[in-house]
Amino acid sequence: MLFPKKVKFRKSQRRRKNPKKKMIATRGSVLAFGSLGLKAEEPKWIKSNHIEAARKTISRSIQKGGKMWIRIFPDRPITAKPPEVGMGKGKGDPVGYIAPVKAGTVLFEIDGIDENNAREALRKAASKLPLKTKIISRT
Repeated sequence: MLFPKKVKFRKSQRRRKNPKKKMIATRGSVLAFGSLGLKAEEPKWIKSNHIEAARKTISRSIQKGGKMWIRIFPDRPITAKPPEVGMGKGKGDPVGYIAPVKAGTVLFEIDGIDENNAREALRKAASKLPLKTKIISRT
């Protein structure tokens, strides 16, 4: 699974949620490496195990013929409190890492295999992720 080698702070603060402000990506929203890609259509936090499951699915589909790029990285620690702990007993311990994704961010890119197989691989990977996605191409 993906996780950072070192973080500046063990626990991160949650960011402000503003319903009036649209969470639309300005960076990382176009294909940079491959010919087909998987693009997020809604803002969401993606856990590192979701990214790993999608990566394995794509790897099995493309085998040795193509190349894959992962465009997101889980670098924010997420915490959870143990069960039956009351309110006001502090923040929980870190349990994993997440990648905050805005709508329009390209998550995965594929190149080097024919378009039908690449679309099928991305469709399978999209089913492993907790958000709505769409397949985009260069043309």
